Amino acid sequence: MASIDVPGAGRATRTGILGLAQHEAATLEPGVTARVGVHDRRLHAEATAQGARHGAGTQAAADRECRSCGLTGAGLMLEIGKTTSLEVLRAVPMGLMLGSAEAEVLLPTRYAPEGSSPGDLVEVFLYTDSEDRPIATTERPLAQADEFACLRVVSVNRVGAFLDWGLPKDLLLPYRSQLQPARPEQRIVVRVLFDSVSERPVATAKVERFLEPPPDDLREGQAVTLLVYGKTDLGSKAIVDGRFGGLLYHGSGERRLAIGSSATGYVRRIRDDGKVDLTRTPLGMAAIDDARGTLLEALHRAGGRLELSDHSEPEEIRRTLALSKKAFKRAIGVLYREKLIRMSESSIELQNPGSDS
Repeated sequence: MASIDVPGAGRATRTGILGLAQHEAATLEPGVTARVGVHDRRLHAEATAQGARHGAGTQAAADRECRSCGLTGAGLMLEIGKTTSLEVLRAVPMGLMLGSAEAEVLLPTRYAPEGSSPGDLVEVFLYTDSEDRPIATTERPLAQADEFACLRVVSVNRVGAFLDWGLPKDLLLPYRSQLQPARPEQRIVVRVLFDSVSERPVATAKVERFLEPPPDDLREGQAVTLLVYGKTDLGSKAIVDGRFGGLLYHGSGERRLAIGSSATGYVRRIRDDGKVDLTRTPLGMAAIDDARGTLLEALHRAGGRLELSDHSEPEEIRRTLALSKKAFKRAIGVLYREKLIRMSESSIELQNPGSDS
């Protein structure tokens, strides 16, 4: 089977099945998402043989027999590893056939929405079943092709590690795609890919090769989502907004995040070389407003009184409020000027505990 490199998708192929047990390969243009012919040749051959036994003496008759079991002899080009909306074509004993005249795939009965009829659109995820046959499901994986996620290792064997990604069939993380040997119950940050050799979704822990440059419209102080995937002497390496990389520096009294942790962060600096420095503390007035809201919410939850003050230890403040002492003191100052709190040597209290201010 011919294959080429596709940026962001690894090695990719596209296969069209023409007639009985015949297929030809065509390469994709660079940048085109990897696709695969959705057709099981073994079952097609079985159905064709069954058709011959029933007097289906022509290829057209054999294809009709094959369609009765939920497959077709047409060239099928449905995207594996992605969520898509497909039209209901017809009901078959095993469920619903979805797609079009050129491309169709089975949605098993247990996933078929009640009351579905031909012409309806159904949003499904396309992957491969326990026998590596393409199939549709209305269940949602924790990540799909071209996405990053932190997944749990279910088991390990001679092929690689198998990850729980929210579907009945676990996701393979091959040995060659691991940074270090995986262990059961370990959580690993991976990128989900379409593998053209096995024609199924797989995972790789070598995530850095898939990180993009930061976008041109990225700004300092901007709120972003973080997924920590590695550690250095300086800090934690994070995938930012599911697209590009950044470094969350140690220090500043911030609690260090474990690999696989997700959090909200902020762009601290964009370096001349394009590298992005991150922080978990909002910058400027946004930081003060955020700390004010955190403290006010904590006071309401505690019945209007917290055993904290200017004299409290930084670690006690962080343990109670997840704020630095500097942010805590700024929040106290804002709330005091707003006449919402009163302070003593050892505590702070709401002036009006019943107020929602």
